[in-house]
Amino acid sequence: MSQKPHTAIKVTGLTKNFRLPTERASGLKQAILNWLKGIKGYTTQQVLRGVDLEIKKGEFVGIVGRNGSGKSTLLKLLAGIYYPEQGNIEVHGSLVPFIELGVGFNPELTGRENVYLNGALLGFSNKEMTAMYDDIVQFAELEPFMDAKLKNYSSGMQVRLAFSIAIRAKGDILILDEVLAVGDAAFQEKCNNYFASLHGNQTVILVTHSMDNVRRFCDRAILLEDGKVKTEGDPKMVAKAYEDLWNQ
Repeated sequence: MSQKPHTAIKVTGLTKNFRLPTERASGLKQAILNWLKGIKGYTTQQVLRGVDLEIKKGEFVGIVGRNGSGKSTLLKLLAGIYYPEQGNIEVHGSLVPFIELGVGFNPELTGRENVYLNGALLGFSNKEMTAMYDDIVQFAELEPFMDAKLKNYSSGMQVRLAFSIAIRAKGDILILDEVLAVGDAAFQEKCNNYFASLHGNQTVILVTHSMDNVRRFCDRAILLEDGKVKTEGDPKMVAKAYEDLWNQ
C-alpha cells in the first residue's frame, strides 16, 4: 500500500542497540582465550525498543525525555547517521539535520573561508555562497571578525556562524537537536523568531529539554522513556508528563 501523501516520516518497530565494552584484552592471546571461554568483552545496551511514530507534513513536533531515553539516537537514525537493528523508517521529502553544528570547520582558516567551506559541504556552489554571504554574516553578527582565523573565535561565535550557515540549507524536513540554545539571550531570541517563521511551512522535529520551547513552538509532542514512546499528543500535556517524571 502506498504511503499517504501527507506523511513526512513514518517509523515502525524501530530498535537500536549499542555495544558497551566491559573489559579490554591485553593482546591477541588474551582475546582468543576470552573468545574460547565465551567472554564477549562487551554488553549490549538497547537504546530504542520498538518505537512507532508518524509525523505529518508541516507539523512542528517536539521529542522530549530524560537523558538516556533515546531522543538523540532517534534523530540520528532519522538522519541516516545510525542504522537500526530492526524496524523501518520512511522519509518523504528532503531532510536537513541540525545535529552537530560546525562539522567541517577548519580552525586554521578565516571565518570567511569557513563560510565557503561549510557551504560546499552543504552542497552550495561558490556562486550561491557569495550571494548568501552578507546575509550569513549579518545574521551571525560577526562582520568585524570574518577575516580572523576561526581558532581565535569564542565557542559562541563559532556556533553563531555555523548556525547562520546551516539555516541556508533548505529542506522539506528539519531535524533539530537542542540547536535553539545557541549564543547569548539576544541571539537565541533571533533563532527562536526564525523557527517560529517555519511554523506550518516546513516539517520540524525538535529534541529539547526546554518545555517552554515545546509549549511555544510545537503542534504535538512525543515523550520517550526507556527507549519507548511513553505518551504523545498535546504539547502542554506531554510537557507536564515530562516534568512529572522528575517528581516521581
